[in-house]
Amino acid sequence: MSNNVIDQRGGDWLPQSSAHTGHWLRHLIRKTDASKPLHPVLSSFQDLIEDDSKLYMLATAMFDEIPNKPPYNEDPEGEQQVRDFEHCLQLMNTLLTVPPKWSKKAEDIGLIGCPFNAVLDWPMNTPSGFAFFIDDKVNAALKRILDEWGRFLSSPASLSCLGTDSEGWFSSECTSALVSAASHNSDSPTSFAANYVCDPSAAHHGYKSWDDFFTRQFRDGVRPVAGPDDDRIIVSAAESCPYKISTNILPRDKFWAKGQPYSLVDMLNGDDLANQFVGGTIYQAFLSALSYHRWHAPVAGKIVKSFLVPGTYFSEPLSRGFENPDGPDPSAPTLSQSYISAVATRAVMFIEADNPDIGLMCMITIGMAEVSTCDMTVKEGEKVEKGQELGMFHFGGSTHCLIFRPSVKLAWNDEYFTQEEPFLKENPNQSNIPVKSLLAVVKK
Repeated sequence: MSNNVIDQRGGDWLPQSSAHTGHWLRHLIRKTDASKPLHPVLSSFQDLIEDDSKLYMLATAMFDEIPNKPPYNEDPEGEQQVRDFEHCLQLMNTLLTVPPKWSKKAEDIGLIGCPFNAVLDWPMNTPSGFAFFIDDKVNAALKRILDEWGRFLSSPASLSCLGTDSEGWFSSECTSALVSAASHNSDSPTSFAANYVCDPSAAHHGYKSWDDFFTRQFRDGVRPVAGPDDDRIIVSAAESCPYKISTNILPRDKFWAKGQPYSLVDMLNGDDLANQFVGGTIYQAFLSALSYHRWHAPVAGKIVKSFLVPGTYFSEPLSRGFENPDGPDPSAPTLSQSYISAVATRAVMFIEADNPDIGLMCMITIGMAEVSTCDMTVKEGEKVEKGQELGMFHFGGSTHCLIFRPSVKLAWNDEYFTQEEPFLKENPNQSNIPVKSLLAVVKK
């Protein structure tokens, strides 16, 4: 089995430096009113933890296990950060009514699209945090919390971040970054309005909420389908940066271990169709904070089965936590995308391709951190055309996998890949492969 990984941040969801996270946390701590009553959904979470001795132990210990040394115990100015579970709840209480903001400096914390993840980053990297955040009851409670935040982000109250000020997503600096993220050649549109469906003359460009902006659509013609009449061509299912290609996939493997090998049975939630992909190929890519967040059919065919798998939101394997000799992932779980393919909340779609040389394939869309909704817009039995929309992510970070059977031999787009292991070309700028563009061609 191959394990070919690009060891890189996950598309600007969190700052690359823990110092920048520290500055943001300090600001959040200072503006949090500890006397403000907890939102009912957080009070319910607190009751769950305090009424369960095991969870109370883990919730306490995961903060105690954070090393008592910089940068984990203090921010860059020597101030204490998130102290304990109760303090964590107070910070989350503030975040429930705060939309993500932009900052004009790429390294500034305004790029954080996952503020809850930033608060939990160090405790989730501890042994007790690993046990806590993989617990089913904890994740059910976290889903209710994130659903509540999602209701805020889907409301007009979340529009405050879509201004033209320095922290607004329509500031000149941010729109330039958004256009740059969408640009892939010299013919690419040079303005936000030329790329995306919007009304630049209206307030907030006509978007009705943060989520309405987050799930924005490309204008017709901006992302044409590669080879619409050539069923040998497989297209990119998302506007995304390649993360990993693995071949000869095992039915079951130690997905939590160093290297994070893929484990088909776990990824597909024990589905009977998993056996058809043993020995096959998995392609994984992640979506940038600045990019388009809808998914599209990589092939023409029929949706033969689809389902949602409830899972984790903030789980990080111990191999990427404080046990790692190189230190914990400062933007967890962006370096654990293979691991979360087996445990995180995800949507699974099996597609029977019209081309028999492809046959049955699978697409998994995986929520990272704050994503509480993987929204499928197609149903089982539906015929889909290549490039047709299949669904979208809401509210946060995300990654996805395409899985092919062992009989499918692929020639990867040589603009981004080689034809031999490790397949992935160097990509220091984390450039995206445009959605609906050529990903691979199936060989006869």
